[in-house]
Amino acid sequence: MPDTRPAACPLDCPDACSLEVTLTDGRVTKLDGAERNPVTAGYICAKVRRFPEAMYGEARVLKPLLRVGPKGEAAFHELSWDKALDLVAERLDETRRRYGGQAILPFYYGGSNGLLSQSTTDARLFRRLGASNLDRTVCAVPTGRAAEGLYGKMAGVSYPDYVHARLIVAWGVNPTVSGIHLMPFIQEARKHGAKLAVIDPRRTRLARRADLHVAPHPGTDLPLALAVVNLLFENGWADEAFLEEQTDGADRLRRAAAEWNPHKAASICRITPLEIEQLARLYAESSPAVIRCGWGLERNRNGGSAAAAVLVLPAVAGKFGVRGGGYTLSNSGAWGLSAEASAGEPKPAVRTVNMNELGKTLAPGAHTPVKALFVYNCNPLATMPEQEKVRKGLEREDLFTVVFDPFLTDTARYADVVLPAATFLERRELVKGYGTSALQLSEAAAAPVGESRTNHEVFAELVRRLGLARPGDAETEDEVLRAIFAPHPEGGRLAADLERAGLAEAGWGTAPVQFVDVFPLTPDRRAHLFPDELDREAPEGLYAYRPDPGDRRHPLALISPSTDKTISSSLGQLRREAVPLRIHPVDAVPRGIADGDRVRVHNDSGEVVCRARIDPDVRAGVVELPKGLWSHNTENGATANALAPDTLTDLGGGACFNDARVQVTRLDGESG
Repeated sequence: MPDTRPAACPLDCPDACSLEVTLTDGRVTKLDGAERNPVTAGYICAKVRRFPEAMYGEARVLKPLLRVGPKGEAAFHELSWDKALDLVAERLDETRRRYGGQAILPFYYGGSNGLLSQSTTDARLFRRLGASNLDRTVCAVPTGRAAEGLYGKMAGVSYPDYVHARLIVAWGVNPTVSGIHLMPFIQEARKHGAKLAVIDPRRTRLARRADLHVAPHPGTDLPLALAVVNLLFENGWADEAFLEEQTDGADRLRRAAAEWNPHKAASICRITPLEIEQLARLYAESSPAVIRCGWGLERNRNGGSAAAAVLVLPAVAGKFGVRGGGYTLSNSGAWGLSAEASAGEPKPAVRTVNMNELGKTLAPGAHTPVKALFVYNCNPLATMPEQEKVRKGLEREDLFTVVFDPFLTDTARYADVVLPAATFLERRELVKGYGTSALQLSEAAAAPVGESRTNHEVFAELVRRLGLARPGDAETEDEVLRAIFAPHPEGGRLAADLERAGLAEAGWGTAPVQFVDVFPLTPDRRAHLFPDELDREAPEGLYAYRPDPGDRRHPLALISPSTDKTISSSLGQLRREAVPLRIHPVDAVPRGIADGDRVRVHNDSGEVVCRARIDPDVRAGVVELPKGLWSHNTENGATANALAPDTLTDLGGGACFNDARVQVTRLDGESG
């Protein structure tokens, strides 16, 4: 008889769905939504619904593996866990003794994990080894730095409160494919007369439904937002009373925005001045108005300042203080929960590696070479910039690489040792929503496939084998949970709610009104519209626009947005088809490219060989190849990351994927 069990989804999505897992003879046969998280309301995305295919698919790693062939060919022999852990511990210890702890680099991100599976026993291991610190900045850090500087990461407008808005602005976000549980509330608001504005270089499904779609050239959201700020001030649409009572830095912001009149901004953004004026007027005259700020606008050299310029809009226009008014970004920081409290070890005073610079960090002859790389909760060959540099680093014979993952990823093919990890349905997990305000404790719903083990037990065992265990360490998962909650002012209440119902709500409630129920988490509870710390951090100052990096040889902007197929690179093994490059007819015709033609997408960093898809929904001057692809999705095994620079954003050291500038050439041979 089928058996159903509760679970929660920790994959990299704001929604944190509650799940119902159906098992038949101990095997997961179905995933569906559950009602425990009221916002996700019993339905889930098509991506996660396919997760059982991945759990039991051919890419699943069943036993520890030892490389026996050239790196990249995925030639392995099976070995026992005991021998695998002995070998890993021996090589880590040898690396530390010969080269120092900084020659060990843990590489992780956590897009498939919750609070129990990262920065707990793993942090304990690598900190006590004296390994290099990792700056995990591939996503959300520029926007996070902006939100922290302006509002102290204040909790945002809840999804259900979007029904009260008269205007919804979706800026750099596409909830039709990512964070889908916002869509019913947008649709309900539209039924009641709400307007919708979408800021996106593509005509997405959401943009087709919008009252106003503005398609700025990638990397130009900053001048667009500053031009709107300028119009708010110039036309008397600014809420001067709110700015005086609740903010500081308004005068500095006004001066920074003053140079961006609609004509100047439009020429940079490659749109019309009228579009900017329409956006500013629509926003000024609508109340309540809410901005859903996403992460697409941060993926370029101006990303942090662009996010800040968008987030100041509700303060300048006085949109706070009413239900359905303000902004939503990420609620992750507003929870005040950190898994690192359980590590029992502070970060050592050693070098910090920015994960976006993995390629140059692994390069032969690097100033401080990495001799041991431990990859977990991440697939860097598929997700990091300068893919070919990363590949060359992974090919080094003097680099000992461990990949601890449930699946044989593109990165795992280059490993010396592959360790099979349990998936989120096979382990206990603490899941924190960063769009919805739900915290869920999810027990293992199924037995581990093959010999898979949890992160907690593997890292705890390596701590013991390396002689790094200490009295008082949080050893069991229950002890780790208690250590996570202990520093939190509401830790006892959260733990009790989880014990009773499996779900706990954040202290700010399910539907806070900004500047009524929640205020900026800054020391003075005011919004700082021109924070000194961000102004010092940005290379040319906060709100300073840095020009487009394109040139005559590489005139097209390549973007790599999310899709409804993968969550970053997670589940990429299930997307077996060849994925085309989308190109506008205006750019295809002069290059002699027809629909279905083989093309070479190239710049000085690398090339991708794939098919072309002529698509007028991608704006002229822009081509699109989705993020999260695996090597089997293109003809030469390279993806958009092979063309992305490892330059960094103005705030937070984030990735500049959308600064990739390329040329597209038709290849001789079979055409569409």
